[in-house]
Amino acid sequence: MAATMRSLQIGAHEFRWGSRTYVMGIVNVTPDSFSGDGVTDLQAAVAQARQMEQDGADLIDIGGESTRPETWAGPGLEVDAELQRVLPVVERVAAAVTVPVSIDTYKATVAQRAVAAGAGLVNDVWGLQRDAAMASTVAGLAVPVVLMHNRPGGGYRDLIGDIIASLRQSVALARSAGIGDERIILDPGIGFGKTREENLEIIRRLPELHSLGFPLLIGPSRKSFIGKTLDLPVNERLEGTAAAVALSVAGGADIVRVHDLKAMVRVARMADAISRR
Repeated sequence: MAATMRSLQIGAHEFRWGSRTYVMGIVNVTPDSFSGDGVTDLQAAVAQARQMEQDGADLIDIGGESTRPETWAGPGLEVDAELQRVLPVVERVAAAVTVPVSIDTYKATVAQRAVAAGAGLVNDVWGLQRDAAMASTVAGLAVPVVLMHNRPGGGYRDLIGDIIASLRQSVALARSAGIGDERIILDPGIGFGKTREENLEIIRRLPELHSLGFPLLIGPSRKSFIGKTLDLPVNERLEGTAAAVALSVAGGADIVRVHDLKAMVRVARMADAISRR
């Protein structure tokens, strides 16, 4: 069984689970971001992060590799290329904002170097299951970690049951490496190896994932299931994202990961006011 969810210290900030929904802003340091918001200029990335903090972000998540579905077919971005993209941004953003910085990577070397540069959280879209060195690296860094479910090929017999089983495997890897339960956050992986209907079902059944006993992060922002539902391109998915965020909050999400920071902070606060006592 997981430890009772109480709070988590990330840098100088305490995250008190259940008190409200926290909002994570996305800074994509990549030329091929699916969402069309990628930045390759250091000054622009820092300015984007500072604006997100001003607009109410609780965390800033920095990533250097696109998560477009077609990118999973190959070996992925080389470590040196990812380091060149993210390290200057992590260092500058960590110095420029007061909220914690997260590194979005599944590579142990990138995680280690990014934490040394100022990141206080590791966000692994493969849930420690791709890089064999990731679990021990995160344990040694003594920082919290987001374990996301990811199945590029899809094909579920029992959607929520299969996601829970995989997340339990990730938790087992974390525990065996010495990562304490109190430093684990789970993410069901909206948009990663799921159909439109399956993504909608995850949001609808989000409360069931609380059976695992860990804080939940959900990232529906601008994803293709919104575009397919509303027949809209990626730059017109604000309202669809807002609906997904609001219902995720109502379903018990502890963190929402979003692009349109100012609008989604307002959505989360309003949803909290309705759904939380």
